[in-house]
Amino acid sequence: MLLPNELEVLVVESQPNMRAQLRTMLSSIGIENAQYAVSATAAMKRLREHRYDLILCEYNLGEGQDGQHLLEDLHAHGIIPLDTVFVMITGERNYERVTSACELSPNDYILKPLNAETLRVRLLRAFQKRDIFLPAWQLMRLGDPVGAIEYCRIARDENPQHLTDLLRLQAQLHASIGQLDEAESLYREILGSRSIPWAELGLARLLVLKKRYVEAEDILTGLIARHDRFIAAYELLAQLREETGRPDEACATLNAAAEKSPHRVARLRHLGTLSLAIGNPAGAEEALAEVVRKGKYSEFRDPEDHVRLVQAQLAQAKVQDAQGTIADLDRSMGRQPKGEVCKAVCTALVHAHNNDRARAQAALKAAALAGGTVRELSVGLRQDLIRACFDQDMQEQASELVTDLLRSSADERTIETTRAVLDQRGLGHLSQEIEARIQTEVKSLVTTGAEKARAGDFDGAVAEMMSAARKLPGNPHVLFNAALALLRHIENRGWNDAFATQARGLIQRAQRLSPANPRLAAITEFMHALIKRYGIRPEKVLGRPARTF
Repeated sequence: MLLPNELEVLVVESQPNMRAQLRTMLSSIGIENAQYAVSATAAMKRLREHRYDLILCEYNLGEGQDGQHLLEDLHAHGIIPLDTVFVMITGERNYERVTSACELSPNDYILKPLNAETLRVRLLRAFQKRDIFLPAWQLMRLGDPVGAIEYCRIARDENPQHLTDLLRLQAQLHASIGQLDEAESLYREILGSRSIPWAELGLARLLVLKKRYVEAEDILTGLIARHDRFIAAYELLAQLREETGRPDEACATLNAAAEKSPHRVARLRHLGTLSLAIGNPAGAEEALAEVVRKGKYSEFRDPEDHVRLVQAQLAQAKVQDAQGTIADLDRSMGRQPKGEVCKAVCTALVHAHNNDRARAQAALKAAALAGGTVRELSVGLRQDLIRACFDQDMQEQASELVTDLLRSSADERTIETTRAVLDQRGLGHLSQEIEARIQTEVKSLVTTGAEKARAGDFDGAVAEMMSAARKLPGNPHVLFNAALALLRHIENRGWNDAFATQARGLIQRAQRLSPANPRLAAITEFMHALIKRYGIRPEKVLGRPARTF
């Protein structure tokens, strides 16, 4: 049996001879029009422009990213949907290392040497398995994780050969809507029969959310001891140690991960930032210089990396090096709005280091006046900008930046760390005043929206709450209430695709900010009830369906 030749296929392979062999094999099994990419960077460009049904990727892609890193970036940045089949081609000597080291697995691994019949059978098997999970993924895209959970329960009985993977997806879905106890129960059920690294990691992640840090740390240290290349376990352990006030241990953990897997820019970025925080500017410079170097060829380069590198260089009094870093930032990203803000911050840092207060203040004002662009900066860099304003006696600008930060990023950790920034300067009262002012603002906005809904003015309630969400885009309470206003409108006025899409986006933003929030489950179940009530199916509102076999 041949695979359908209308499949959209991308082959990622750096070696010309292997590309030629794969072209011949694919042609012999009915795939005539495959596209080819010679590197992870080239693949990323193609995948941004076009949707493929199948990605056939060599693990070893030469210098830079390997196939596993490419897969992780593709999913982390939402570049490919879950129903795109990703198959890794790898050598025997890489197989055990690759499969034990990744949390996010490809749909299948095919070992070299391979032939056309092996390729056909394995691809057919991968698509058959994909089709079992496809209804759940479509419901997730629709914004109905509750429906996806219900599907998983049914599919477990009908597809016992995929029981463990269906349990895994169901656990992830429960966790995504704040049902942490249900998710924990499923992970423990999976682990009841045998030890599976990704299940232990999933359980540890839930325990971190529940702040059961000691139990989570025991799981992670044991996991790393047994699977010393399971990099995701190192990263979660570093996060745990950072959250529990042990930045030195967190940094050491990330160092160990970077030694085993040196190409991930996000990990090196985190390592550099943590090294700065613990007073190790030399280590920070080493990590961040590599981030900046890799960023020149990356789809995900970030001008903040230059700011952190400047901070590390100035901490070692390398002023000339810092100026060179600023010049590089100006050449590479200086014309982008975020690049301009980062350049202003860097310039202010250099002037402050040189005790030139007037120029430092001018540069900081330029950064602070960027308004909406400042919101694109990470929380950590925005807090550094606040510190710099206080250090340069710019109290008014610092207070405005604090207020804007707490409006746009009001998750628990951001509130705690921002409060600490002010406490360190004896300004705890200012933090309390700003927090109280924002809470009053939130209460007023939410009350007005609720009053309109109670009066039957559902259009007015939506307008009011969407305006509130724009004013306070990082406040989970506002986001939940804006989503609720949209869903109440649907409940009373009928199905509205645009409102459902907006509600889904708001719920997802709230989940990222407050993953353990008890309101998550309730509002997700409400959306599920509306989807069922109006008979909404994924194929009615989503893009072209994935091909089935």
